[in-house]
Amino acid sequence: MKGRDILKSMVSGGEQPKPEASHPPAHQKPAGAVRAMNLSLGRLNSEAAAAKELRDAIAAGDRVVEIDPAQIETSFIPDRIPLEADPDLDELIASIAETGQKVPILVRPHPSRDKHYQAAYGHRRLRAAAALGRPVRAIVKTLTDEEVILAQGQENSARVDLSFIERALFARRMQEHGFDRETISRALSVDKPEASRLLQVADSIPTAMILAIGPAPKVGRPRWLALADRLKDPALNRRADREMRIADFGSADTNARFERLWKVTGETRKKEKATETVRTRKGQPLATIEHGGRGAKITVTSGEFAAFLSAKMPDIVSAFERENAASSNS
Repeated sequence: MKGRDILKSMVSGGEQPKPEASHPPAHQKPAGAVRAMNLSLGRLNSEAAAAKELRDAIAAGDRVVEIDPAQIETSFIPDRIPLEADPDLDELIASIAETGQKVPILVRPHPSRDKHYQAAYGHRRLRAAAALGRPVRAIVKTLTDEEVILAQGQENSARVDLSFIERALFARRMQEHGFDRETISRALSVDKPEASRLLQVADSIPTAMILAIGPAPKVGRPRWLALADRLKDPALNRRADREMRIADFGSADTNARFERLWKVTGETRKKEKATETVRTRKGQPLATIEHGGRGAKITVTSGEFAAFLSAKMPDIVSAFERENAASSNS
């Protein structure tokens, strides 16, 4: 069942929509850019259809009421990573202040608090109404926990509203709450392999680090997966942790925060090498010796000294063996 169908069934009393007619598969898949454009257009169409069906369901009998935002709690599983400065929320507040709240939110009676409610979706509209000090328009429905997260996840999916890492964190929170992989996939409108990839990222990156970075909407799945892979190295994990503790990290834009951790975990650590120069008594350089983790490298810069070493090498090796043997016996 598509996201808009589930939303429609929730607000229209549970009536199930008729299955859509299946279409034969195309002989050739469109190119990547075309697929992306088709996906975007499809999601826009889904959004418009969901809005129309919501309006139809409301007209069919579901009553929109006004509720004090103080009586409404957020969903029991948060789906967004909060930002101190949220320009999208500021824009929504300005829009509602000017033209009013056009689309109601969906809430259920609070499972444990009398005369209180719990939001299934519309959290930004709820925050905007609270900021403006006005009631929020809402549809009140009796919903199970599963119906809440399905409505919550699919409404966000239809509007392409959550970033990749927010979806990953939402998936893990659902898993921690006891929802199975099938429910997680349905809530996020993805197949099970994609749900597994979301969980893989959320499991590989510490929650504190995800929250410190923020939603990073410009960062997609490939780089989050790559960052998760880098953080398997304890040394790189420590580097990232040190970077997050720098005073100006939290004041940077959320995408910039990701870039900073991306940079520090991608830098190759230069091996420190101790170098000494072999000189004559008058200071003329003859050779350099570089001491590294795997041994030493001698570079002879004087031809005469190179010839001397070549001639004396058997005596030098014999002297080394005698001293080594003496040290072993002592």
